[in-house]
Amino acid sequence: MRYEKIDSKLFISNRERLRSLLKPNSMVIIQSNDVLPTNADGTLGFRQNNDIFYLSGIDQEETILILFPDFPDEKFREILLVRETSEHIKVWEGEKLSKKQATEISGIEKVVWTSNFETILRKLIFLADQIYLNLNEHDGGNWQFETRERRFITEFKQKFPLHRIERLAPLMHQLRVIKQPIEIDLIKKAIEITGKGLVRMAKYLKPKVAEFELEAELTHEFLKNRSRGHAFAPILASGESACVLHYVTNNNLCEAGEVILMDFGAEYANYNADITRCLPVNGKFNERQKQVYETVLRVMEATKRWLIVGNTMENLRKEVGKVMETELIKLGLLKQSEVNNQNEDAPLYKKYFPHGISHHLGLDVHDVGNRYEVFKAGMIFTCEPGIYIPEEKLGIRLENDILITENGNEDLMANIPIEINEIEALMQ
Repeated sequence: MRYEKIDSKLFISNRERLRSLLKPNSMVIIQSNDVLPTNADGTLGFRQNNDIFYLSGIDQEETILILFPDFPDEKFREILLVRETSEHIKVWEGEKLSKKQATEISGIEKVVWTSNFETILRKLIFLADQIYLNLNEHDGGNWQFETRERRFITEFKQKFPLHRIERLAPLMHQLRVIKQPIEIDLIKKAIEITGKGLVRMAKYLKPKVAEFELEAELTHEFLKNRSRGHAFAPILASGESACVLHYVTNNNLCEAGEVILMDFGAEYANYNADITRCLPVNGKFNERQKQVYETVLRVMEATKRWLIVGNTMENLRKEVGKVMETELIKLGLLKQSEVNNQNEDAPLYKKYFPHGISHHLGLDVHDVGNRYEVFKAGMIFTCEPGIYIPEEKLGIRLENDILITENGNEDLMANIPIEINEIEALMQ
């Protein structure tokens, strides 16, 4: 892979922590993702299943991980199955991981070829009291799509109908939501690359530059710094397009007097950054743009104070809603009398701030985690307030990534320009 080698102790530690959560005499089977097709013989490329990467570090298709901590023969307690390189594969795709390389990456001693999966499975399966299988249980996931794991579950139930199946996803969510020190360093690397991308775009931005030209500059900077590319489809929305929350066409020209909202992030070693900045196309904010920008920045600073151990997402949402109401009244967008008489289940601030204030960040941009769970040290959240005024063709959102610590929090993007004077200076 293009990223620097990750210390295998991360994956060894992750497996150890998973074992402590399993029921006695349990077996775990995790499948890698598919290589997704496009049309004819084209493919979208490959993105590893985050859970198998988290537990093994293997970033290759047709990988299977089996864990059976209580199996009598200790050689079979951890088994990694990887795709064998054939002469055909060597010519057309290049060599895949050797068994030795797979062991060095994962810390798993027993590595066999994926073609031997059926034999291995029959050797182990009848000694297990329950089998942990995995599915994408993210509440925003696409459950209609038939993944490799979903196909395997269907096949497994047909072959072994008397075995008890357990859900692995809740355990993986419990583990992944608390970031380990090595994971935090990888996210910081993704953030560092992201900051470089912002600087590059700021220097390129001027009237009549196309949004997709900025996207090209961003992509260049990411790839140059060992990123595989974008953590998600970047939003480069100038003028009124900034009021479209998931605008990703990026095909308009940036015009003088407009502000462009840029929501993007680099991926590094499967970990992600997520930032939003707003830049004046001609290098200077006008007074109204400054007014709205400073308002959003104040809401962001207030929000950061509540991203602490012991708080919850629901309480955060309520507190931010109160602050946003007050700020929108100051901007002349809401009236105090209207707010006093509003329907509490449909607060008026939602007209100008319709999205959530935060989400977990990690291997997924919208990372796994229980939205009702109390905040704990080691969690990483985005902080992303915004105000959108379509009638003024103005949308301002600011977003940083925040690590919760035992003693408050750490803004992982504190070194990336965000103040108005910093943004304007950057564009000079």
